[in-house]
Amino acid sequence: MVRPGGRSARVQASVHTAVRELQTEVGRDALTVPLVAQRAGVTPSTIYRRWGDLKELLSDVAVERLRPDTAPKDHGDLSSDLAAWAEQFLDEMASPTGRGYIRDALLGDPDGSNAGQCSAYAVQQINVLLTRAADRGENTPDVETVVDRVVAPLMYRILFRPDGLDAEYARRLVKGVPARPTGR
Repeated sequence: MVRPGGRSARVQASVHTAVRELQTEVGRDALTVPLVAQRAGVTPSTIYRRWGDLKELLSDVAVERLRPDTAPKDHGDLSSDLAAWAEQFLDEMASPTGRGYIRDALLGDPDGSNAGQCSAYAVQQINVLLTRAADRGENTPDVETVVDRVVAPLMYRILFRPDGLDAEYARRLVKGVPARPTGR
């Protein structure tokens, strides 16, 4: 069993830091498990045992980097909150760095758990917005409607059709979200 804050957490933190530093210094393509291990002060076998290979390590680091740092800002109503969140989400994910993190998160994810964690981050942020709106007495859609109408098209476009992606596109998607969930 992993002890929170114990050796396992320290190893993860030092390896993640080593990956981030080395990506900046030598570039992603020059990364190797022995290089990361040396920088992190662990043996390569520690990395192989915990992460399997470099792809899975980069995926783990990417997922951690995709975790939002703060709760979404409150702009006073759901429409404004969701539009601002969608614009920020698009800006971060469509950037070269964001696209790199998405690529790494998916490449080293044989069982889909990292993709699921990235999805959970978005759902957590959307839930904050929906809860806030419900507390103000606004009608709100369910989280899956927002995922289907906003997040899914943004991610598809970021990954496969990035031309024409801008804040206006994100706002148009938000306008298409019904106040109440659609029937299924």
